[in-house]
Amino acid sequence: MQSVQNLGLRHHFLLAMPHLEDPNFAGTLSYLCDHDENGTMGVIVNRPLEITLEALFEQLELDGEESPHRNAPVYYGGPTHKDRGFILHRGSSEPWDSSIQVDDDIALTTSMDILLALAAGTGPEEFLVCLGCAGWEAGQLEQELKDNAWLTVEAQGDILFKVPAEQRLSAAAGILGVDLNLMSREAGHS
Repeated sequence: MQSVQNLGLRHHFLLAMPHLEDPNFAGTLSYLCDHDENGTMGVIVNRPLEITLEALFEQLELDGEESPHRNAPVYYGGPTHKDRGFILHRGSSEPWDSSIQVDDDIALTTSMDILLALAAGTGPEEFLVCLGCAGWEAGQLEQELKDNAWLTVEAQGDILFKVPAEQRLSAAAGILGVDLNLMSREAGHS
């Protein structure tokens, strides 16, 4: 069995356990984009904000009134860098200015060029625009995992891009064969 210290959690879902009460993370599903000896970074993918991409285009003074993407929701990505956009998308052949390939199929882009493309109706077809991200210092997430605050499972792109936001957490739990609604709100250790 692999120790928590050695888990490579890049391209994994992080599922909040029912007893996790931190308002930033209670009931969330996060997608982990980076995990190494320096810490962990991801975005929450199941908390749509009450704004659409069209409102974001207007705020950034981008001409997106005709964009087929204008009604897409914008998500609360986490409590860190809440003024920055993090666009999770299925890979495309476009070389974005600031992008990391998380796995073979999914990338995270933080540069304005992808928002310009979405406003113009081009760019990736499957994407989530998140404001803010979630971050853990080196060893912090590993300790939270030991404390039973989270479950982890390898991510599936279809859950990110094809499952409605309100169903993503239970769909990710389903990969593990777990129903979070049946789990106790009390933390336990074995």
